[in-house]
Amino acid sequence: MSEKDEFRHKAEEYKAKAKEDLGKATGNEQWQAEGKTEKSASKLKQAGEKLKDALTPDKKPGGH
Repeated sequence: MSEKDEFRHKAEEYKAKAKEDLGKATGNEQWQAEGKTEKSASKLKQAGEKLKDALTPDKKPGGH
């Protein structure tokens, strides 16, 4: 996974967690549910990227 993708997915996870926490603090059940859903989606993306990385052979410098 590229560092850019890793950073983006982690940022999405933190944003979703903040939304969920804000929903809890304000009693807004919709924000809580959306935050949980978005957080799960972000974690799934991260897991997919890790799986892709595990299945992709490493590129060697100078190799074809």
